[in-house]
Amino acid sequence: MMIDKRLVGMVPDSKKYIAGNVVLMWCSLVANIVMMSGIALLLQKLFFKTADSRDIVLFAGLVAAVNVARYFLTTGASRMSYLSVRAVKKTLREQIYQKLLKLGMSYREELKTSEIVQVAVEGVEQLETYFGAYLPQFFYAMAAPLTLFFVLLPVSVPAAVLLFVCVPLIPVAIALVQTWAKKLLSRYWDQYTALGDTFLENLQGLTTLKVYQTDGIRHAKMNEESEKFRKITMKVLTMQLNSITIMDIVAYGGAALGITTALLQYRGGHTGFGGCLLIILLSADFFLPMRQLGSFFHIAMNGMAASGKIFRLLELKEEPQEKKQEIPDTEALIRLDEVCFSYEPGREILHDISMELKPGSFTAIVGESGSGKSTLASVLTGQNKRRKGTLTIGGVDFDDISEESRMRHITYVSHNSYLFGGTVRDNLLMAKPDASEEELWRVLEQTKLSDFLKSEQGLDTVLTAQASNLSGGQRQRLALARALLHDSPVYLFDEATSNIDVESENDIMEQIIALAQKKTVIVISHRLANTVTADRIYVLADGKLAERGTHEKLLEKRGVYASLWDTQQALEHINKEGKA
Repeated sequence: MMIDKRLVGMVPDSKKYIAGNVVLMWCSLVANIVMMSGIALLLQKLFFKTADSRDIVLFAGLVAAVNVARYFLTTGASRMSYLSVRAVKKTLREQIYQKLLKLGMSYREELKTSEIVQVAVEGVEQLETYFGAYLPQFFYAMAAPLTLFFVLLPVSVPAAVLLFVCVPLIPVAIALVQTWAKKLLSRYWDQYTALGDTFLENLQGLTTLKVYQTDGIRHAKMNEESEKFRKITMKVLTMQLNSITIMDIVAYGGAALGITTALLQYRGGHTGFGGCLLIILLSADFFLPMRQLGSFFHIAMNGMAASGKIFRLLELKEEPQEKKQEIPDTEALIRLDEVCFSYEPGREILHDISMELKPGSFTAIVGESGSGKSTLASVLTGQNKRRKGTLTIGGVDFDDISEESRMRHITYVSHNSYLFGGTVRDNLLMAKPDASEEELWRVLEQTKLSDFLKSEQGLDTVLTAQASNLSGGQRQRLALARALLHDSPVYLFDEATSNIDVESENDIMEQIIALAQKKTVIVISHRLANTVTADRIYVLADGKLAERGTHEKLLEKRGVYASLWDTQQALEHINKEGKA
């Protein structure tokens, strides 16, 4: 019942800790039996007035010794539980991490980022109870009644048999709700991940939602998902409460039957006073281990539901590595021929996109929000692979190039490039682990961050997660410095200057333009003023390539680009007048 051999097999180190936990709990039970026997014997002597001071001293010594032994046994069992849980968390999270590395940037085509985060964090945490408490308790709950049965069998056969026979009624009660609980908890996790996905999507697109005044609609959607999660959570809690009530009735009812039988046996002269007391004292111990197992059952079921999602991630098909190639030339032409892309069937986002991104050129991809710019960036960086058409680098199909080679060849900088908690040095060295301090300071000077950092703790300036202790402009400058340190042949900037101050935007664009003199630079931007110097500008509209050419040529056409340019220039003129 609820022993997933596959899950246990994934964490073989946990087996010895689970076994150790069971042995220590069983030893604690034996110690308790010894103490209860001592209590029954002393009470019998007191009842028949045959006890003396020596019996009381011996009993006190026995109680002290048993309690000391049980303390160490309980502490040892807790230690075994901790070691088991530690092994599980370390092993599973490492396997998830390694799997994501093998899947590469395209993992999002199979699973949503929010689901992966929930599985790797909350999902693995849910297995803490399964390995640390449920599995040891499962085996202990099998051994404890059997041990007590053989202890009480010489005392009273009817009482021992009755107690032993009633114990399986608890797992029967558990089994009755298991199928329902499994389905319910599967729905719970589906709704939980759906809520997380909605939250993450709204958070990431908050600026766009506010600009287009659709935040109210998404707010209503978020409330709807939250209400669904509340309802499924209440159903889970109701199920748990009802099943626990049933188990309590069985456990305490069985103990009451055992006690009643013991009293009848004593009354009929079939057992002695001390034997009757021993049965009374140990009756509950027949059921408590199985009752405790029942209390872990629902949490363990939740962990099992989460493990299903963990297995789904770990079983995702990886592309065979033997066909992977290196990019043949650092000065390679990037070519797209009739590329189409859909996130889901029947809803195509990109339609027949054909482009040539020449080595050592400055290429801009522009268009209104929702035109497909960021989707195209995801295709160019390998984050989205479910495309039609041809994408090649140096004549080699993009899918035939190894992930490592693509990452060395293309540096991607977005408007929210992640900065890790740690120091400035730590974040920069991620781009080039063997970089010297001179190299680090050079890129910081290029991005005009050096003066600020010298006034702080220099390269050892501590950053919080996502560098939230820096301004938006400073964060983006640091992301650019890290990108410059990577020194790859191709740079793709996806709205890298959005939502920052004008001074930072100008400084970053200055570096991007300078970089375009010696690297292949692709700039995706909604602000056309940042792309006027591009060698070629591609204009997207509704997922299609509407126009291409230089800034001057596109203005002469008086098409989509010219309309966007005139609108943005008018808005900037109004803003300047308002500030004046």
